[in-house]
Amino acid sequence: MQYDPWGAAGTGVAPLPAKKSRKGLALAGALALALVTGVIGGGIGAYVERNGGLTTVELPQAEAGDTGRAPDSVAGIAASALPGVVTLHVKGNGSSGTGTGFVLDTKGHILTNNHVVDGAATSEDISVTFSSGETARAKLIGKDTGYDLAVVQVTGVSGLKALPLGNSDNVRVGDPVVAIGAPFDLSNTVTSGIISAKERPITAGGEKGDGSDISYVDALQTDAPINPGNSGGPLLDSKAQVIGINSAIRAAGGGSGEGEGGSASQPGSIGLGFAIPINQGKRVAEELINTGKATHPVIGVSLDMQFQGDGARVGEKGKDGSASITAGGPAAKAGLRPGDVITKVDGQRVHSGEELIVKIRSHRPGDRLELTLTRNGKELTKTLTLGSSQGT
Repeated sequence: MQYDPWGAAGTGVAPLPAKKSRKGLALAGALALALVTGVIGGGIGAYVERNGGLTTVELPQAEAGDTGRAPDSVAGIAASALPGVVTLHVKGNGSSGTGTGFVLDTKGHILTNNHVVDGAATSEDISVTFSSGETARAKLIGKDTGYDLAVVQVTGVSGLKALPLGNSDNVRVGDPVVAIGAPFDLSNTVTSGIISAKERPITAGGEKGDGSDISYVDALQTDAPINPGNSGGPLLDSKAQVIGINSAIRAAGGGSGEGEGGSASQPGSIGLGFAIPINQGKRVAEELINTGKATHPVIGVSLDMQFQGDGARVGEKGKDGSASITAGGPAAKAGLRPGDVITKVDGQRVHSGEELIVKIRSHRPGDRLELTLTRNGKELTKTLTLGSSQGT
């Protein structure tokens, strides 16, 4: 219908609504579809970028292979020795501590340090845990402060594996070694290193102040990390044989000792660890098992421990004013006199009274020693046979 602009008002016919363009509708639909497709595509792209694809991710990995290790490798030595190493938990006198030991025989005898078990009042205070997790109570068989060694025994435990004992005389500086213990109560801890030095004279203990708890060791030195809790554990050679008993460490602050028996402020291992040679440990362990006590080799003199010169000086008087040389003892028979300064033992230099005791303790009663000494400015050589005293 047409619209008549000249017609009277109200007489015209109202126009119909204009029809929407199909082209415009198509364009709007295309824009909406593109927007939705863009959002979906962006989401999928982000997912793919983050997850590497639409399938499950599988990372490459080596196939399962042979888990065996050479017997002389650290892993091989550890696998061989761990079943024979135990962790000791000791309580008594209001305190508790952790140490290590190792099985000596199928009868249940276990060797450890004296300072590990020294606080135990009864056998009920000593608990032994094997590498398998099995736990048993241990009976104290014997201990010796001077050697810092002790033997305990477990009963009713089957399948005990005794560690083979090596020969510490065969050890050379630079030999590889493995230490096993429970540093800070972390049982079955394995560390490795080398022998750093031999015949290192050290003393440990001394907390009581009267000298009764001092141990004297002609030690093997190692850089294998040793910390409090390693006390009493085995030091093993490349054949998985015990060549030493880990006993002491040197701390950065100058203190020496190990865990319960050493300086309370020591920070831990700095690569200076010390072990009692197994040749000495074997002899003492046999005596503790057979008699409950160990014998100490002696030369029969009282030393002047305040002497500041080089060497070990025989005192003018003994304790409580007694004679400084035991009548009829090894030194008296060899012709030593008060005031003599002993400078060598079998050709090895000694610089103090402590070092002389260490060198003497590394031998057996009955051994013959050659002592080099100075008397009135002259150097003399005396040969004597070591006597014996019983320790505790």
